[in-house]
Amino acid sequence: MARFAFIDHMRKEFIFEITDQAKIDKARNILSGNEPHEVHVMGRIVKRPVSYNPGWSFHLDPATISFFAVAIEVCDASVSYVEDHLDEACGAFLPGCHWCPWSSKLTREVAEG
Repeated sequence: MARFAFIDHMRKEFIFEITDQAKIDKARNILSGNEPHEVHVMGRIVKRPVSYNPGWSFHLDPATISFFAVAIEVCDASVSYVEDHLDEACGAFLPGCHWCPWSSKLTREVAEG
């Protein structure tokens, strides 16, 4: 298990957890610059806060994390917009709870603790 942080175009930080070793390796490759294409974060939101992602009342399901270069527009939204419209998420807004913030940029691996 590893945790990573990304920021969006509004410079809001969001921390997520990955449990799959291949995806952890990919995230580390993105941070090191060895993966220049599929660099944006995607996953399914869970409408519940977690202690490692303070300030947000939702998180990403670790089992659904992936990385992308291009994604459909219907899953794009900033962190703040998702937070402000969380009651609408998983319906017409972010169908299936799929979230793919196009402006997401990995910034760091988060130390446990």
